[in-house]
Amino acid sequence: MATIAPRTVGPVRLEVIEAGVGGRPLLLTHGFTGVKEDFGDWIDAFADEGWWVVAPDLRGHGDSDHPEREDLYSLALFAQDLLGLADELGWARFSLLGHSMGGMIAQEVALAAPDRIERLVLMDTNHGPVDGLDADTVAFGVEVLRTSGIAGLVEVLSQLPQQPKAPSDVRVRAEREGYAEFADGKVHRCSPAMYAAMGVELTTRADRLAELAGLTMPVRVVVGAEDTGFLPASRRIADAIASADLVVIPDAAHCPQFENPEAWWQAVAPFLKADQLVD
Repeated sequence: MATIAPRTVGPVRLEVIEAGVGGRPLLLTHGFTGVKEDFGDWIDAFADEGWWVVAPDLRGHGDSDHPEREDLYSLALFAQDLLGLADELGWARFSLLGHSMGGMIAQEVALAAPDRIERLVLMDTNHGPVDGLDADTVAFGVEVLRTSGIAGLVEVLSQLPQQPKAPSDVRVRAEREGYAEFADGKVHRCSPAMYAAMGVELTTRADRLAELAGLTMPVRVVVGAEDTGFLPASRRIADAIASADLVVIPDAAHCPQFENPEAWWQAVAPFLKADQLVD
């Protein structure tokens, strides 16, 4: 049965959900403005498969600590937190799944400590800067965050023309009770300093594709077929890493664990267990 409890990692307290203590280590990492509950449907399922599965709220997200300074947020610091969490748990090696920005953090972890990663899943993510926002727009958003916080930014964004949602996202919002409120409410649980800092970094970060090509652990790249903003980058990552393959999940967009859960589970669970020894 999954439990939620804090873990102290260096200077921050991370709220984590975990199950299967004592099993094979597996760390699940949410994306920008996400929360640990993005994997909540699957925590007990992974535990039933023999995993000691842990999913934290990243710093500045959910119920974890929210440092107030923008310089206390970066992909490198998030990666440092994940490695520190693994140390706190007593894990010398572990498998790692990162979603969206969490996939970018997972890349940082894998590049910094490749000997610690058994198997790696990069889900609906990118190897370089996220497209779609120019520097002036990002700078305007940062200023709104600094003066009016998350609520002010959400209000400004609500007045701008909205991109149409992917069909699978529309379907889940209509079919799953409470999902729309959950998905839309996560941003309000975020630190404005985190949002500002990562809004800048995610749109200006260096491309890591050449470095990712050097990874040798088994890698699976997973992406929803409707996630047009991340599908090309996912293909490039899978092509660049010799030990990687690509699974495109039909009838799914940026959150396939919600939009096509059965196909997502089949893409992820057997891959993670592929090298597990049978007693």
